[in-house]
Amino acid sequence: MGKLRWNIFAFMSIALANAAVHAQEPVTVLRWDFENIVHGHHAPTLPAGWIPSSQEGIAVERTPQGDMCLHVWVDEASGPESRNIRYRLPAEELRGQRVRVSAVVRAKAISQPPKPWNGIKCMLRIESEGEIQWPQQNLPGGDFDWRPAQFVVAVPEDCRQIDLIVGLENVTGEVWFDNIAVEIIPRKKIKSKGQEVFKGHNLPRLRGAMIGPHVTDADLLEFGRDWKANHIRWQLIWNGFPHSPADTASLDEYRRWLDGALQRLEAALPVCREAGILVTIDLHTPPGGRNEASECRIFHNRDFQKAFIEIWENIARRFVDSDVVWGYDLVNEPVEGLVPDDLMNWQQLAEETARRVRAIDPKHAIIIEPAPWGSPSSIALLDPIDVPGVVYSVHMYVPHAFTHQGVYDNPMGVVYPGIIDGKWYDRDTLRKVLEPVRRFQEGNGVHIYIGEFSAIRWAPGDSAYQYLKDCIDSFEEYGWDWAYHAFREWDGWSVEHGPDRNDRSRTATPTDRALLLRSWYARNVKAEFSAVKKN
Repeated sequence: MGKLRWNIFAFMSIALANAAVHAQEPVTVLRWDFENIVHGHHAPTLPAGWIPSSQEGIAVERTPQGDMCLHVWVDEASGPESRNIRYRLPAEELRGQRVRVSAVVRAKAISQPPKPWNGIKCMLRIESEGEIQWPQQNLPGGDFDWRPAQFVVAVPEDCRQIDLIVGLENVTGEVWFDNIAVEIIPRKKIKSKGQEVFKGHNLPRLRGAMIGPHVTDADLLEFGRDWKANHIRWQLIWNGFPHSPADTASLDEYRRWLDGALQRLEAALPVCREAGILVTIDLHTPPGGRNEASECRIFHNRDFQKAFIEIWENIARRFVDSDVVWGYDLVNEPVEGLVPDDLMNWQQLAEETARRVRAIDPKHAIIIEPAPWGSPSSIALLDPIDVPGVVYSVHMYVPHAFTHQGVYDNPMGVVYPGIIDGKWYDRDTLRKVLEPVRRFQEGNGVHIYIGEFSAIRWAPGDSAYQYLKDCIDSFEEYGWDWAYHAFREWDGWSVEHGPDRNDRSRTATPTDRALLLRSWYARNVKAEFSAVKKN
């Protein structure tokens, strides 16, 4: 049974960002199937190098099928506890590498974890200068038979220590692990020497903002003419509270909503032309929406995945002749979760969708964000797409505790520059956060677009201004296009509102944040549209 489990797992395409690079073989750092271990007098012992957190509830044992595996359990009478084993990995081999951690797991009577990241643990602890990361694949509670668990992580260049941890955290129940592996996944590059970097426009820079679905024609004209912006990111977003209606809608219902949203966009394009604004079409709400873990359902349902590709083919046909549209942002902040073997992960789905779009529309930029969440660190998990005319995009909200203070349950009073989550953040720290994006840009000869960045308006003092200034200075130095989040959407992100979160009115005089954006917009060159209108 164990060998069968391994063969099934080895051929499954399950990933967080990109589970496999088929062009090159992974390099194995660690692999344990618990078969070749030292046996004690009464029972098998843990392999050499594995350190248990407890002498109770951890054992290597033989399954009814005759295979060896690791068994970790916490009795219900003991109450929720944490029990695990850890293994020290060679940091010097893994620094700067893309690493895949995998295992097969079986569970019985796992209690409800208090937090999504509690429960069954198959996790790394990565210690770098001033920071500790805990990447993992969240797994469900309850009962389930042998199933794969897997995640991919980019190990920082300054990694000092890295441990693999498997077991249970703050729950009761039983879990079994087998075929634990840690592998280095080689990176693919497509850069061609002497080839001009594709931007999808001929302007020195796109500088603008994301806009809300209720923006008016007057807003667009003001943003283009008075503010001097030359770009907007147009959200195709199906809003709802507490969840998007797309999360439970049928595909027919989704398509009806999307057609209405696209009609609204089409009606606004002549206004954008008049305002001198190029438009990114952002599929903010994909078919199927998201589940409770914020994972996109296009990675868990064949019909949603098929519809996703067809929708983008239809959008490309609809806007192929528009000179006001700059590009197609395929999915806002994709999150995969555990992708079934008969579906495409984001790497595969993005490439297939890009090919289909490019077959219809040879000129508009195809914009791809990395999974998960389109974050700067996630781009190290993405391989460049072998399709012409692709632009890569990330969103900058690091550190989240600062940018999103006072949003949901996040504490307020966080100052920038300053110590945030135990780490000092300033301009140099932000540049380090953006370094994976810079390496991806230079290593693959591609263009970068910052599709979102922001700081909440009620951050203390001039913290929000300082953060935005430091971000923009880096974007400009690196030659990246950018869109602030957001113009006339929710007022928490508005640069036209002051620091009092209870004051929902725009200020009589411009804020320092508004003046900052407008100073950069003033440098914009506007697009020159053809005499024949192609909206």
